[in-house]
Amino acid sequence: MTDALKPSEQARIALVTGGSGFVGGRLISHLLSHGWQVRALARSASSEAQVGALGATPVRGALDNEQALRNAMQGCEIVFHAAAHFKLWGKRELFDRTNVEGTRVVVNAAAATASVRRVVAVSAAAVVMGDPEPMSNADESLPLQVRAFSPYASSKAEGERVLLAASGVRPGLETIALRPPFVWGGNMPTLDHMVQTVKAGRWQWVAGGTQAMSSCHVDNLCSALILAADRGRGGEAYFVADAEQSTLKSFISSLLATRGVSPPDKSVPFAMAWTMAGLMEAAWRILRLSGEPPITRQMLRLIGKPFTISTAKARAELGYAPQITMTEGLAAMRPPEASLASLAGHRGDRRAAAVS
Repeated sequence: MTDALKPSEQARIALVTGGSGFVGGRLISHLLSHGWQVRALARSASSEAQVGALGATPVRGALDNEQALRNAMQGCEIVFHAAAHFKLWGKRELFDRTNVEGTRVVVNAAAATASVRRVVAVSAAAVVMGDPEPMSNADESLPLQVRAFSPYASSKAEGERVLLAASGVRPGLETIALRPPFVWGGNMPTLDHMVQTVKAGRWQWVAGGTQAMSSCHVDNLCSALILAADRGRGGEAYFVADAEQSTLKSFISSLLATRGVSPPDKSVPFAMAWTMAGLMEAAWRILRLSGEPPITRQMLRLIGKPFTISTAKARAELGYAPQITMTEGLAAMRPPEASLASLAGHRGDRRAAAVS
């Protein structure tokens, strides 16, 4: 099945939060291509410019301003909540401010806006991750987890509770959560950080990088979000992912290869990395160091152990089927052949100049 809309549905109006981000921006493009009218919440002039350039109508507001959200939602049928605070390090209250309280304000505004039929939010597969241990074929029967060492995943779990508990608080209002694992695709911001880490000589695999992993191309996530707007059951969460699974080393190496970067084979055992991360976190807290530790337990929990998910529920209830294969997604991230040839020629010119 596809997420294409029926001809009678071409004038539907949606509000997107987080539209200037990686997922939200791509979602705006998907919605517009399917005939939706799209409004996008923007908390700054730069955000207004970004979402406007994508074709959405910017609406000034923030997740801590319920009245602004109500105004933005007037006449909207669906709210797609993609805004989130994602970092590998930070105080829990910073994550809660956006991922929990921000979600609460969104659903409160939706409940007060008669036109809104559904709030479809981007949660995270990490909400079921507890203490570090292998998890295979995880499904929606698993309980949500909260751990002090993982403020991002914990805040997303609490935010999902707030979201799903709001389903039915007003007759006709339903709330739905989608749980993608590692989200990737063109212009993904985390790839920039990985490239910098490799070039700085600080890259090491955890446990050899052999752990199995699920991933979700951003276009597959957007497809699922649009399907959930019509087919999802209120108060339910759905795991969504790519059709293929891989290993951490194979997949991340393929992503880095799209930038012409090859990571080294250096590796550190998980137990050693976990201890090092705990010590670094303590040093950062006690000494109040700026920036993020080179390694954190939250990062290790996300990537350090095998983690794969089942999309059976999304396939059965949403009609979800991944639209982009891993091969197609990676190919789209590589520079065009002309650019590669130009780059090779440029390097050759530089080598010739150095020799002469």
